[in-house]
Amino acid sequence: MSAAVSVRGAALWSLSSQYAVFAVQFVVSVVIARFFLTPEEVGLFSIALSAAMMVSILQDFGITRYIAGEPEMGDDRIRTCFSVSILFALGVGLVILALAWPAARFYDDSRLLPLLAIIAGSYLLVPFGIVPSALLQREMDFRSLFIVNLGSALASAAVALGLAASGYSAESLAWGTVAQQGARALLGQWRSGHRPRLPLTVAGARPILRFGSGASLLYMSGAIGVRSPELVIGRMITIEAVGLYGRAVGLAGHLRMLVSGAIGGVFYPAFRRLRDKGEALDGPYLRVVSGYTATTWPAMAFLAAASTPLVLMLYGPVWAGVAPLLVWIALSEFAFTALPLHMDIPLLMGKMRRLLQLNILDTIASMGLLIAGALWSLEWAAASRIGYGLAWLCIYAAFMRRLVGFRWSAMAAIYLKSLAATAATVAPLLIVYWRWRSPEEVDFLILAASALAGCLGWIVAIFLVRHPVREEVLAVFESALDMLPRPLRLGRF
Repeated sequence: MSAAVSVRGAALWSLSSQYAVFAVQFVVSVVIARFFLTPEEVGLFSIALSAAMMVSILQDFGITRYIAGEPEMGDDRIRTCFSVSILFALGVGLVILALAWPAARFYDDSRLLPLLAIIAGSYLLVPFGIVPSALLQREMDFRSLFIVNLGSALASAAVALGLAASGYSAESLAWGTVAQQGARALLGQWRSGHRPRLPLTVAGARPILRFGSGASLLYMSGAIGVRSPELVIGRMITIEAVGLYGRAVGLAGHLRMLVSGAIGGVFYPAFRRLRDKGEALDGPYLRVVSGYTATTWPAMAFLAAASTPLVLMLYGPVWAGVAPLLVWIALSEFAFTALPLHMDIPLLMGKMRRLLQLNILDTIASMGLLIAGALWSLEWAAASRIGYGLAWLCIYAAFMRRLVGFRWSAMAAIYLKSLAATAATVAPLLIVYWRWRSPEEVDFLILAASALAGCLGWIVAIFLVRHPVREEVLAVFESALDMLPRPLRLGRF
């Protein structure tokens, strides 16, 4: 089996995992938001989770990337990785507990205390799942990761939905995170065959600590940029505003992960192999860019256009304030997917220090623009993500070009073809608005028909403009056919 076929097969399993997990999380989030929790209750959990994640980003300590990226990984080194993870888990849990009371005082809401305590407990389970999942990713066993991810999502969904229906308010979501981490640990150990070995040891931990310290600084800087909006909005506007903003970010994030988010986990070990062989990265990277932009851009453009009917249908009028926020946040994803793997490739190439410097600039841009927007209104805070996306591109573009060696003319050609596919995807829905119904009047059948017409337009467009992704689409269909029993194969492309 060729390397390309292997990567495509792994990508297919990874995408299947994302689709399945997305379906579970999306359905449960809609049911909980529509029938059980208010925007304020969801916002309260978002603040607690964001505050915890500012600290818990240290939990992984770069161990996942370390295991997946190292050329050699013996039993002793795996045991050391697990030991380091356990020690950091204890520290992270204690810090989150210590932050519970100050956070409750800062937001003047005592309900944050039990939420942060529950979330702190969930992170004590994380080390038992980190190493097994990293080993599965290293071996590109994405079939097993499919089982791990789907199983943990189902466990989280069952607990959160059951407790929300029983009246446990925002705590239902917190207990769902506990169930998710516990299930991930059990399933990961089962599928990887790895069991924690005692006693703990830190022998040979120096390279792990050296890599992890740099990675943790990098992830901490990134976490401030990613999780700060909920914290800033909760302080500067209202907790209800956090719920609305978080729902908009969640919809855009779920769709991005559904369309292209799984691919990062596949390509990290794939690019590690190219690095180890000394092969050029520009060609494979341009193929990744074509895949990201040709799929994520049309999806985000359609989400922005469909924001009003989609929010009203899914969540009801009480969540109508999500729609204008969703437009800005979905469109900002154009920038963030224009340069994929912006953290993975620098880590593989040993450029962590420079990446950290750029990430700090990235975080400053995010925080500064967000605070400026929040001074005006919630919608301006969401609109600030467009400016942040443009700043993000300016920060990372030259750096990625030096690392990968791509030509800007080749990149621009891909961008233009992806924009053509994007226009073809969103055109049917925009025509509906122009000639027939307003966004508030669009029902499910009209929206579904517009989405189907957009998908057909996308297929036609990628072949008309000869987009590079058309070859990958045909290859994925071939891989899917190969996974079917022989009697069900109807033919090959």
